[in-house]
Parts: sequence; C-alpha cells; structure tokens
Amino acid sequence: MTPEKVSPKRASLLADVAEMYYLEGKDQTDIAREVGVSRSMISRMLTEARRQGIVEIKVFRPIHSDHDLEEAIKDRFDIESVFVVSMEDTKPEKLLTNLGSAAADVLKKLIRPDLVIGVAWGTAVSATVEAIQGMEEPSIKVIQLVGAQGARNAEYDGHAIVKLLAEKVGGEGYYINAPYFCQTPEIAQSLRETRGIKETIDMGKQVQVALLGIGTTEIEYSSYYLSGLLSNQEIEVFRKNGVVGDIASTYFKLDGNLYKDDFLTRMITISTDDLINIPVRIGIAGGAAKVNAIIGALNSKLVNYLVIDSFTARLITN
Repeated sequence: MTPEKVSPKRASLLADVAEMYYLEGKDQTDIAREVGVSRSMISRMLTEARRQGIVEIKVFRPIHSDHDLEEAIKDRFDIESVFVVSMEDTKPEKLLTNLGSAAADVLKKLIRPDLVIGVAWGTAVSATVEAIQGMEEPSIKVIQLVGAQGARNAEYDGHAIVKLLAEKVGGEGYYINAPYFCQTPEIAQSLRETRGIKETIDMGKQVQVALLGIGTTEIEYSSYYLSGLLSNQEIEVFRKNGVVGDIASTYFKLDGNLYKDDFLTRMITISTDDLINIPVRIGIAGGAAKVNAIIGALNSKLVNYLVIDSFTARLITN
C-alpha cells in the first residue's frame, strides 16, 4: 500500500525522532520529553517513519562456514575452493538468502580494479547480486554470459542481473541483446555474428571471475522450465540422455561428461571452452533437488569454486 503523503514539516519531525532513537540511542521516554509528546506517540511516530520510508531496517545475518564439510568436498572432488554455509533452517527463502550472502562475501575478496566479472542467471546468482554491498570499483566490467530470457521474473532476466550488479559495483555492464534460445540453429548463428552481440560474447574470453548457478533437469526446480524457455518435453529429452544439470547452458551428466546435441546449437551463450578458461568459476547452489546437478558439476570441473549449504554438502559427500 502506498504511504499517505505527509507535509515536509511532519516528515522532518519524523526524521528527527528516528535519528534520536536509532542513531543517538535515546529511549522513547527521553525523546517524548524532548519533543513534548507522550511516549506512546513516539512509538507511533517511529512506526510512521518506517511506513513512510524515512527509516529502513536491514538485518545482516552473520554467515558461518563448516570447515569439516569444506575439506570433505575438496578431498572428494578435488576442487580449489569451497564455502559451506552452516545452516539450521532449510526453508527455501533462507537457503537462497544465506547462499547469496556467502557468495557475495567470496566475490568481495576477489574484487580489484579492472576486474571483468561474468554472470549467468537464476535464483542463486540473483540472490548473490542482491546481497552485494560495499564493492564500488568503477573500472569493473560486468559481462552477460547467456542470452536474454525475456522473463518477467528478474531472477531469470540476464539483463536485469547484469544491470543491478554493474550499478552496485559502480562499473559498466555489457549485454547480449539476443534471445537465449532461437527457433533454428541458422537464426542463432546469424545473431552470434551480429556485431554488438558478437562483441559481448567475445568479451567472455576476458572474464576473470564468473558467478554461475548450477541448473538442474529436475522439472519442478529447472530455471529453464520455470522461466518458460524450455518445455517439459524438451527437458525430458535431457533426462532420458542422462543429463542432470547445466552451467551457463553447458549440459553435463552425473559423471561429469558433457552432453552434446544439435539442439544446443540453437542457444546463444558463452562457449564451453571460454567458460572453462575463466580463472575463477563460482558455482552457487543448494537444496536436495540439486544434489545430482552439483555432483555432476563438480565432476565436470566446470566450476572451481563452490558455495553450498551444510545440508546439501552432507548429501553430496555421503
């Protein structure tokens, strides 16, 4: 609901009260005495200040890692870096929030001038970008790695994710202004050769750090199905051929072997060779439905950094 408009004088008073309470640490009784109203009125004014958007409250939950599980994953899959978020709650919304915060912390340690960041799309990548704070570095470039989805949901919109990340780091975004999935291989090839699109795809060769979701072919959790890009029947073809997941549209089986099919030539995305050549490839994923996809991704070596939750980590190491 849109907040009711207040006069500038009222808004200023609400801001004064909020500053005294939240910034100066005064209790409501002292503020009431200073302002000349009742204590209950101060409580209502603080509520009004929040409703009017004068006060915003953010909670920064500490993220703790599970070192034993990290070492277990490294030993089993021979991966360079692992961050296991220690969690007590498996609710999906908390899972994504915690994964995003952890991945943002991992990225923050890698931020430097002139860094080139590549981003795919999906709920985990979106949660990571949402969690990013205090990483301003104007010389950073943000490259879209997978074609546009045209999805209404920002989590599945590559353009929106690139734009938000570029804004947060104060850098410049580079976009693939073409659909992710084309009707024919010929249309896809023609678009890849279009100047603006080709320039962005070629910039994938310069990416130094990539933020990557790990997709699954479990239909109810597939980003491609949920965003409307692929049908149930198309995803079922992947499943019948042993495909368990993908990273930036490079599909793989449980043993890590990559899946090749003419169907994939209709997709506009970074090439598998260019993806593997990115020095830091951060895979972000969690949840029981993604266990096989995560195992396949680790076996494929498409990611060399992993951000995962403790519940899922136990499942992939058992």
